[in-house]
Amino acid sequence: MTSMIWDLGGTLMDTYPDVDRTLAGVVHDEVDDAAIMEVARLTRISSSHAISTLAERYGKPEAELRDAYEALEDQWEQQAPPLVDGALQVMEAIRESGGLNLVATHRDRGSATVLVDSLGLPVDDMVCAPDGFPRKPDPAMNLELLRRHSLDPADCCAVGDRPGDVAAAEAAGIRGYLLVTPGIPLGEPGVKRIESLRELLES
Repeated sequence: MTSMIWDLGGTLMDTYPDVDRTLAGVVHDEVDDAAIMEVARLTRISSSHAISTLAERYGKPEAELRDAYEALEDQWEQQAPPLVDGALQVMEAIRESGGLNLVATHRDRGSATVLVDSLGLPVDDMVCAPDGFPRKPDPAMNLELLRRHSLDPADCCAVGDRPGDVAAAEAAGIRGYLLVTPGIPLGEPGVKRIESLRELLES
């Protein structure tokens, strides 16, 4: 396999169940499957989009939703969310083939490092937007990883859980895969979608 540029939350770590339930709990007295699915359709675009949309839809202060989200992130540093199924297997296959496991994340470096270490992820290098890089879909983080490791974009792939992850990869000349949640339409026509990271073992 080639080297891989990974997104972190929602791609390597299964953060969405916690996020969807937490935000739904702010705007609903009772959180049922319909409430969670409503939030899920928004968080798959971005957490900020979900927060602003839910705040307007339900007349809640954005600060209340954002505080709940930030409290959840603090909680993850004490107890990391579970790995996405297949994450370690794919990362180990990449290493065994001589490729690199690289991460491009919007998370701050301290938080990202704690999570990577606590989950035992075999990450070779990581670029974090708060270090001074624009957020995806800007390709800057991907380009920096290519530069650092003298990688040919044609020899790399990238995977993320949001369309912006794929757009950032493709703008850097890297083939991108969109990890989708079944039942939630996401991404533009022509985007390579996968429903399980294990599908990458076959690519």
